[in-house]
Amino acid sequence: MTNHLFYGDNLRVLRDSIADESVDLIYLDPPFNSNASYNVLFKGPTGAGSTAQIEAFDDTWHWNDTAEAAFGDVVRGDNAAAATMLRAMRSALGDNDMMAYLAMMAVRLIELHRVLRPTGSLYLHCDPTASHYLKILLDAVFGAQNYRNEVIWLRSRNPKGSQHGVKQLGKSTDSIFYFVKSAAAPLYRDRIMRPLTNVEIEEKYAFIDEIGRWDDGPVMRSGSMGERGNLVYEYKGFTPGPAGWRMEIEKLKELDRKGNLYWTSTGRPRRKLRPEDDKGTTVSNYWDDIPPLNSQAKERLGYPTQKPVALLERILNASSNPGDVVLDPFCGCGTTVHAAQKLDRRWIGIDVTHLAIGLIEKRLRDAFPGVAFQTHGVPQDIDGARNLAARGRDDKNYYFEFEKWALSLINAQPGNLSKKGADKGIDGNLYFGAKHEGRAVVSVKAGDNVGVAMIRDLRGVIEREGAQIGVFLTLTEPSRPMVTEAAGAGQYTLPGTTIAVPRIQIVTIQDAMRLRDRAVQVPLARADTFRKPAREEDATRQSRLDL
Repeated sequence: MTNHLFYGDNLRVLRDSIADESVDLIYLDPPFNSNASYNVLFKGPTGAGSTAQIEAFDDTWHWNDTAEAAFGDVVRGDNAAAATMLRAMRSALGDNDMMAYLAMMAVRLIELHRVLRPTGSLYLHCDPTASHYLKILLDAVFGAQNYRNEVIWLRSRNPKGSQHGVKQLGKSTDSIFYFVKSAAAPLYRDRIMRPLTNVEIEEKYAFIDEIGRWDDGPVMRSGSMGERGNLVYEYKGFTPGPAGWRMEIEKLKELDRKGNLYWTSTGRPRRKLRPEDDKGTTVSNYWDDIPPLNSQAKERLGYPTQKPVALLERILNASSNPGDVVLDPFCGCGTTVHAAQKLDRRWIGIDVTHLAIGLIEKRLRDAFPGVAFQTHGVPQDIDGARNLAARGRDDKNYYFEFEKWALSLINAQPGNLSKKGADKGIDGNLYFGAKHEGRAVVSVKAGDNVGVAMIRDLRGVIEREGAQIGVFLTLTEPSRPMVTEAAGAGQYTLPGTTIAVPRIQIVTIQDAMRLRDRAVQVPLARADTFRKPAREEDATRQSRLDL
């Protein structure tokens, strides 16, 4: 099975593209209805004084025709328990933003239940804003008997709201609701053991010999274990009772050779247990050992609500096997698909923003060179690009989607902060140089009526903004006069280097689709829109966060 990345509304993708009982594990981290707009941070050039932001998504839901349609889908559907519960919620809450959020989530949870295998598991990550309502919906959709745990993740040790004078306790945890499709769903506890801390090792392994710390343990079976004749043998003059030793003689000899067998004052053998052989402690439903990503974390990409890879690795290891299919319907910056790729799972990711899709594509290619996956819902060839642009002529929302998609091809950040309105001739920005000191402004054109005047306008924007390079990103092939006008702008050489590049560069969408960020020439290494993830060298090693 090919790995798949979908751009679009996850409800439509689930219904149109994901088969019944085809997924082994689902993780979702949906917007929390926290009435906030989430921004993506971009580092500007050194000394810029502030960090640029664009709106990634607006985490606000409203009762409208879409919410009404979602409600209707649920109450007319086959899941009677979910329909009853959603009606009750609407009766209690009324037609408001929270109810809109719950209706949207309910219809999606029903689809997620459909695509999950009988042995599958679902982990829903949420904060306290709507967690109590979501738990009730999950009970209705999956059945209360298929609830396993509410995992509490300590995401902050210094939560906002804990300051002096604030009349609210700080919010330091998230909830992760763990449900299964049926009792046949596995849980691999031995794969998610938590290593002992130094303090725990000192407490548990209190004895010290010439080798190191150890704890006392049995080497003989107790009588309650029953008789095992094949384990009854003599060793160094001692023969146990009918229950026998806990191991065969060769393993006992190896234990002795390593200095891990001793005799008590009464002449009975015992075992020395060493901390290096300890797999750790069983993980409970309170996870305080996986820290969140602070601003200095090496894996942090700058995307809102990004979760650590280690968190997803624990979930995937607990409830899936290599080769299983993992689905994330709100995949954001792609942490779930990153963890799935690393742990040799097959995966499906869905997101509704081109910004996220472009980031995930780049993240995977940086971390896993040669990775294979198929992206759906975005133009795959020049005809698809023209189709998206054509839709934008009738619907401005589509135009902005075309613009953001085009910018993602060359890894540029949107220049108008992703907001509708005057962009002052700047559709995007690229930064380059060892200290991000270079800036290229990008102008995106989707129409057929491109001409020399637009190149002159871009030249004026460069001068006004104090930028070094201008990129004219066009769906239509440039005319010869446009190429001549661009050449007339001369070249730019970064101070301290001898490498010169055209000051105005015309890049066609077709070239950008083929060359990606290599389509734009810069004199030194580009400063990535998002921080570049480390290349995954050892996919079998559990992530340790370098904070």
